[in-house]
Amino acid sequence: MNVQKVADHITSWLKEYAVNARVEGFVVGVSGGVDSAVTSTLCARTGLPVLCLEMPIHQAESQVTRANEHMDQLMKRFSNVRSERIDLTQTFETFVASCPDTDEIDRRDLSLANTRARLRMTTLYYFAGLKGLLVAGTGNKVEDFGVGFYTKYGDGGVDLSPIADLVKSEVFALAEYLEVPQSIRVAQPTDGLFGDSRTDEDQLGANYDELEWAMARHDAGKSPEDFSGRDREVMEIYLKLNRSNRHKMEPIPVCEISDDIKAPD
Repeated sequence: MNVQKVADHITSWLKEYAVNARVEGFVVGVSGGVDSAVTSTLCARTGLPVLCLEMPIHQAESQVTRANEHMDQLMKRFSNVRSERIDLTQTFETFVASCPDTDEIDRRDLSLANTRARLRMTTLYYFAGLKGLLVAGTGNKVEDFGVGFYTKYGDGGVDLSPIADLVKSEVFALAEYLEVPQSIRVAQPTDGLFGDSRTDEDQLGANYDELEWAMARHDAGKSPEDFSGRDREVMEIYLKLNRSNRHKMEPIPVCEISDDIKAPD
């Protein structure tokens, strides 16, 4: 991949879209991960105003430290960037306290993890409306179109997706070219939604290199039966996630009603 051409193309695409949409610039949720770091840097390169939001909810200190390091570096490099910290921990705890008790512990944990993402989405759109900005998504191709590893109407609720045609290895290559801090580039990818140390790989059952491989083989028409050992296992993991999360990756189904059904009796 020609990282310079890709970076320049995305930067031009972002700027053209914002100008045509007649908005001021972009708002990006910065998590301390490589996807949000690359996205915010690309937005910064447009020269348009960029607001980076750190929105912790019982966040691990290492994630907060990386997010702050990236935002500080970005503001030193680009005069059009500023940052805000909106601590949503108390908001989240108020919501949790308002919900009834349940025996569905595993489902509750996942539901609350998704709630964190949706609180952040709401916050991003608050500032987007306040400042006349677009919410820039941070999802990559494997997450957005392969395994659906994002929260519906959470981090999936965005105005545009600048890196969604890049697989994770390409995002990392771009991160190096864009001089994203080393601490972010070597950190284990995590969504940070559970308030513990679990990584994306812990949740998915495979790492991003494996999922990229499986996505390419699936797109080429291969099935798990074409492989053995770990390769077969990874293909099965990919297909299971792709099928179970298909509802996120396809348009919301609309119940179409024909004229003869609508017609009065």
